[in-house]
Amino acid sequence: MTPPDPAPPAKAGDNDAQGMMIALLGFGCLTIGDGVIKSIAGEWPGTAVAGMRYLIGTVGLLIILLAVEGRKGLRFPMPWAQIGRGVSVGVATIAFFSAIFLMPLADAVAIQFTSPMLTALLSALILGERLPRAAWPATLIAFAGMLLILRPNVADLGWAALLPVVAALGISAMMVFNRMVAGSGSVLLMQLLISAIAAPVIVLAAIIGHFSGFEALRVDTPGWSVVGRCAFVAVTATLSHLLIYVATTKASAAITAPMVYVQLLTAAIIGIVFFGDWPDPLALAGAMLIIGAGLWLWWRERRRAKLLSPGTPA
Repeated sequence: MTPPDPAPPAKAGDNDAQGMMIALLGFGCLTIGDGVIKSIAGEWPGTAVAGMRYLIGTVGLLIILLAVEGRKGLRFPMPWAQIGRGVSVGVATIAFFSAIFLMPLADAVAIQFTSPMLTALLSALILGERLPRAAWPATLIAFAGMLLILRPNVADLGWAALLPVVAALGISAMMVFNRMVAGSGSVLLMQLLISAIAAPVIVLAAIIGHFSGFEALRVDTPGWSVVGRCAFVAVTATLSHLLIYVATTKASAAITAPMVYVQLLTAAIIGIVFFGDWPDPLALAGAMLIIGAGLWLWWRERRRAKLLSPGTPA
């Protein structure tokens, strides 16, 4: 019997297009989860919501890891760097969830886009990596954009308006620790460890908030609607990270990275439709500055990588 002809290999352009579409879906799904979290505002504290989201996510990831890799997949490589990853994402999550309870979703999401520039600075300071020349002007432009976004929020919220800045710093620190542990375990194990370490950090913050005397941080027994929405976000966030990972197997990270900016469009639509948060013109201009700085830094680094790659014509 003659074997069937093998399927023709996928073209590089087809793979790039697939990777970009999958990345768009993954990043968009993340922001839908943020919108669901914002809908809980006033029903439960942000610390408690974040804690439940990570507890559910940790249990789910543990079950998946055991099913896929078995007990041999449970390891704890480079413990101090892993703890750094978990604490960083825990602080970032608490700050971001609290921020979207207090301010327009699009504003909080836009400030998150300063993290690539902050990561470049932290990588140079902590890891001794070469700081791209474009990082300094990109950071200054992004900082100017951040000030435009924070302008009305600082007047209304005071220091609480800086919560998304804390979240961006936390994400940047997590990225630096990610580089430290790169290759030390499977993707599933890395996701499980960061979630398992972040969960108790966030739960501890929720307990401290509960006994702090601030009514807004008091943790009462949640309704089933709150539990259901936390579970939904835990599932969609895990699915989003999986989609983003799959996207990088279809196309390079350099191609899929700019797809992250779909989050701002999704956040703006969700904010307008469900929460009546029409974008402030100056805040919108600030968001464009941040996105422009991020894209410019990405383009410069990608161009530099091509020039330095072997076989590239001078």
